[in-house]
Amino acid sequence: MIRTTPIISPASGLAQLTDRSREIFRQIVDSYLASGEPVGSRQLSRLLPMTLSPASVRNVMQDLEELGLIYAPHTSAGRLPTELGLRFFVDSMLQVGDLDDSERARIAAEVEAASKGHDFQGVLSEATSLLSGLTRVAGVVVATKENVRLKQIDFVRLEPERALAILVADDGTVENRVIPVARDLPASALTEAANYLNARITGRTLAEAREGIEASRRAAQMELDELTARLVEEGMASWAGASSGARQLIVRGQAHLLEDLTAAADLERVRLLFADLETKTGVIDLLERAEEGEGVRIFIGSENKLFSLSGSSLIAAPLRDSERRIIGALGVIGPTRLNYARIVPMVDYTAKVVARVVGGG
Repeated sequence: MIRTTPIISPASGLAQLTDRSREIFRQIVDSYLASGEPVGSRQLSRLLPMTLSPASVRNVMQDLEELGLIYAPHTSAGRLPTELGLRFFVDSMLQVGDLDDSERARIAAEVEAASKGHDFQGVLSEATSLLSGLTRVAGVVVATKENVRLKQIDFVRLEPERALAILVADDGTVENRVIPVARDLPASALTEAANYLNARITGRTLAEAREGIEASRRAAQMELDELTARLVEEGMASWAGASSGARQLIVRGQAHLLEDLTAAADLERVRLLFADLETKTGVIDLLERAEEGEGVRIFIGSENKLFSLSGSSLIAAPLRDSERRIIGALGVIGPTRLNYARIVPMVDYTAKVVARVVGGG
């Protein structure tokens, strides 16, 4: 079984791996996915496309181990990827394949045939049986929780333009979603967004949390507009915001402000509202990305408490109707050394066919 490594372990060095380190790490993961067995430095030195001595490989493996990407199952053994290592591989290095025409035709034909003699649940059942046969692992229908209540959310930077949104539900289940972020977004912004959300999302769904923050943002915007309009009317400020797309407050008559305590308080309130709006807008943006996420979800080992003891992975895709509402989900469950590159497109395509057939998606 793969050693449990928390997904929120410090991983600041992941983005700094050299090409050589990445290649050695890739070979360790590829070997594990193919055989499930540890691989040693001597064997790796023969597999690598570059010339490296076993001693050099061992030095790199030590660095990878310190980053939490690999571990030794026992003394004097080779190395295996940790759950964090598998997550890093899946999110950053996995080269997803594509289905050939015959596979697509078979999936489409069998799903369409099932739809003529079954209801929605029956079609899901047939589709998961089909996936099980194609992937040689267990097919699974994932019960959709439209109103799952959140307990905690965290954001972890994976790469300059990608972060991991870690959503913890009040029933203890964990879902991880890769989201795009701005390259220049500081790490502190992710921490601040998580802190802001965790003070407001407990017991709420993602949709409710986003709605609440958006309503608060609109109220703050209205208050800002009213205060600014009054300051402008009194000749103490000019407002440039909506038309330019960037909020800006240009103060006039500073001397008068020193005499007018009410106006000074209004100006300070405007400044505070600017900061509040900036926070809310950034948080809403992150929340929307987390809510949308990417089509196929991959849960590895302890990332989902249902599979933390068995060392299993779940690959699932949501089913959406023509209005983009979630109507179900399907996928496969198997050992963590699944053939992710082959199974991900298979689950994705099957989900799309099922959604089109039963939900008009």
